[in-house]
Amino acid sequence: MKPEEAIRRVRGRFPFPGYMEPCEGAHLDIAGTVLRHLQPGATILDFGSGPCDKTAILQILGFRCSAYDDLGDDWHRIEGTREKILEFASEFEIDLSIASGGPLPFERESFDMVMMHDVLEHLHDSPRELVNDLLERVKPEGYLFVTVPNAVNIRKRRDVLFGKTNLPGFERYYWYPGPWRGHIREYTRGDLEQLVEFLDLEPIELRGCTHMLQKVPRALGLFYLAVTRVFTGWRDSWALVARKKIGWTPRRNLPQDELHKILSAGTTYRY
Repeated sequence: MKPEEAIRRVRGRFPFPGYMEPCEGAHLDIAGTVLRHLQPGATILDFGSGPCDKTAILQILGFRCSAYDDLGDDWHRIEGTREKILEFASEFEIDLSIASGGPLPFERESFDMVMMHDVLEHLHDSPRELVNDLLERVKPEGYLFVTVPNAVNIRKRRDVLFGKTNLPGFERYYWYPGPWRGHIREYTRGDLEQLVEFLDLEPIELRGCTHMLQKVPRALGLFYLAVTRVFTGWRDSWALVARKKIGWTPRRNLPQDELHKILSAGTTYRY
């Protein structure tokens, strides 16, 4: 089955009308990326899966998918929403686990790929411990597949040039109920290159991608696509695929002198 058909089938059964339509570019790109690196039948963990839309597409394409999320966003807490997500995951035979604050409920080296789509930018702390924990669940020569918003995409560059913020709207941040669940740190290409280095992974692909075309004003859509076809680093998101090496071990700490050198370098601020 082609990804387009899988998306159409999932959308027809998805319990939240209008949710998937703006994401079709991301769905196509994610499905195509997985198919380039894995054969159907491979095992995938979708960490931070949300309502399992992406997970269901891959399940239909023949992969054996598990999903993990705390379902703690504001809309997840609307009465009946969690039940709909659980029913949807069950219908597509996705093994969905809801985070409870304990250790990850998955065996070590049990997945061919761990995916994290639009997750890292929401973390309040360093991703170091979480990503190392997830990589311990990946088989040797398995994959980490990450997508994140591009902190320096062309829309944000334009906004900053005109004195606008490149952060989420202040009113949304100010009035958000409870702990902030929006973006904390978005990523550049260099950040992701360092992430691969720090995790001691083999980089397979790192590219700009268009996952949020709906955020570009309709009148500028064709211009945006034309420009970012040439300047791919101006696209709205990054996609990273990296391979876990045979004999990989997590690197969770640095020697004190090396750590001090890194942290002390950040005490001089540039304006």
